[in-house]
Amino acid sequence: MRKLHIRWTFVPVMLAVLLGLSLNVASGDLSAAPAFNPPGMDEIPSGPGGDAIRHGYEIVMDTQRHAKPYLGNALSCRNCHLDGGRNPQAGPFVGVYAVLPEYRARGDRMTTIEIRINECFERSLNGRPLPYDSREMGALVSYLAWMSKGVPAGTQLQGRGFPPVTITRPGDPIKGRALYGAQCSACHGADGLGNAAAPPVWGPQSYNKGAGMARVGIAASFIKRNMPLGQGNTLTDEEAYDLAAFINNQPRPEFPGRTLDWPKVGKPADILY
Repeated sequence: MRKLHIRWTFVPVMLAVLLGLSLNVASGDLSAAPAFNPPGMDEIPSGPGGDAIRHGYEIVMDTQRHAKPYLGNALSCRNCHLDGGRNPQAGPFVGVYAVLPEYRARGDRMTTIEIRINECFERSLNGRPLPYDSREMGALVSYLAWMSKGVPAGTQLQGRGFPPVTITRPGDPIKGRALYGAQCSACHGADGLGNAAAPPVWGPQSYNKGAGMARVGIAASFIKRNMPLGQGNTLTDEEAYDLAAFINNQPRPEFPGRTLDWPKVGKPADILY
């Protein structure tokens, strides 16, 4: 194991994530927002529109099979967006289509649904962007639009993103290493490279340094609510943060474009790379 180096200017962190990996926090009064209520699979219509929605779902659940030419690692969309984007504590897709386009500070631009999808392909999946006129892009946009069925345009939906994690100290990667050995290595491997049962959490087949999950706060939020799989909310906020600090201090692919991120507000403190 290589020596750990942490560069940290600490501030208390409260994070929420769009599409699993964004830092846009819903604002305004959410009391009148529609309830988190993803449509059932049996509600998908017949015909070409329904076929596109179903194919979008297939891509999310098995990206390796249905979008392999555009991937650069071993991950699928479902590894972050659990239950096909239907899990309210794991980057749900419900309501996302309704709020896009929107401004995102990381890229200092208005972001459409197509841009957002390709950000995931280039960063989380360490691959290349889908052509806008491709069958894959059409299917994913169709699926995301259908997942926002009944959500009025511009509505900030309760349950969007990951619930925040609060901590009053920096993450401790030394403690995180011990926790990883006890809580995570049985599935993800002692080397973090994953196996048939669980995805890699670092190394050449994991998300790259430009991914939202490469932020300690985002990874901690996901870990806290969802890990170990099927045992979410059994770790404390501090344990989740320590695990995230350890995992995100391990080697992973570079993303050259990350030097252009956050041009107006500066790199957030929880990015270790």
